[in-house]
Order: sequence, then structure tokens, then C-alpha cells
Amino acid sequence: MRFGFGWRLEGAREVRRLYARIRGESNAAVLLCANHLTMLDSFVIAWALASPWWLVVHYASLPWNTPDREHFASTWWKRALVYVMKCIPVERGGDRRAIGAVLDRLVYLLERGDVALVFPEGGRSRSGRVDAEATTYGSGRVVKALPGCRVLCLYLRGRGQHSWSSRPAFGERFALSAEVIEPKTDQRGLRGSLDISRQILARLEQMERRHFDGGQ
Repeated sequence: MRFGFGWRLEGAREVRRLYARIRGESNAAVLLCANHLTMLDSFVIAWALASPWWLVVHYASLPWNTPDREHFASTWWKRALVYVMKCIPVERGGDRRAIGAVLDRLVYLLERGDVALVFPEGGRSRSGRVDAEATTYGSGRVVKALPGCRVLCLYLRGRGQHSWSSRPAFGERFALSAEVIEPKTDQRGLRGSLDISRQILARLEQMERRHFDGGQ
């Protein structure tokens, strides 16, 4: 990413320090939640969380993610490749039971000490901003199933990124920030999952406002 695409990260040192701290201070589950503008966001986020060598040594800290099956797992060799890269493909807008099975796998992986990355909006934002109205229940369902689960909210945006796209531009510079929250709810079932997901998106909205208001 650095030498092939010429990408650069801003704020990675602080994010990496925070990520290493929360991974080392407790055995509680960690779910990563981020805004979503390009098809390569999950790869940039993994790069931002730690150096490649650190992730080789701490492989459980390389996050699992759930890319769209149509784009990333349409053939057997793509499925094999994305699994090595810790991906569990999901069919966007597919059968609820199949999506639920993917979420259950994420819960299992977090219970055993791995980390997962999800995009609470459920897809790339067509407005170019965090869309709180696009709340999906997935992130909330995972958090609700794991008492004490911590959510690391990540806001990532290329300096030249004005809307959604397939991939960031060549030579892009990414502004990056992260905050930890522990969302909770008294509601049950789907309402509880949606409540937690809304809390996560609300925090990402706050981070986005600070990004633009502060000229980061």
C-alpha cells in the first residue's frame, strides 16, 4: 500500500498505541467499527492498526472482516485467498439466517480472543458522510452477545476522498482517529441490537464532525 499505491497514514502512531494497549490490558472481546467509503477500507484499517511484523507475531489481532461475496468470493481461488486474509464473505441483502450465521461465527471468534471489523452502515456511504439512518443490526448483535465487549470506533478518511469509490486514489493521505466505547442497552432482541448499533454510529458521527470542524 505504501510503495505500490503511494498511500500514507496520519495518526497511525496514536491508533497503534491505543490498539496495542486495549489488546494487552484485558481479555475482554474487541470489535472494530468504522465508517465505510471504499472497497479497500478493511485493508487500510489493518495496516493502520499495527505494523505487518507485529500482526505476524500477534496474528489474533489481525481483524476478521466480512466482505461482499459478490466482489471478493465469486470464485474458489478468491474464497481461498480471502480466508487466508481472515475474511468471512457475506451476501449483502441476503437471507437473514445466512447473515445471522456469519455474525454467530464472529461472536465465536471474538470469544476465543480474535478481533473482527464490521461497518455499522452495512455498506459504503453514498453520501460520503456517516449515515446514521443506514443503521444495521449486525454490530449491535455481536456486542450484545459478548458481555463487556469493547468497541474500537475508527474514523478513516482520505484527504482527497469526497464521496464513496471503489478504491482510494493513488498517493492518498489518510486521516485516522480512534476511540473506545462500551455500548450497553436495556432493550431485548432486535431492538437491543439496533440500539447498540445506533450508539456506535453516533460516536462515528461525532468523530466525523471533529474531523471536519477541526480541519484534521
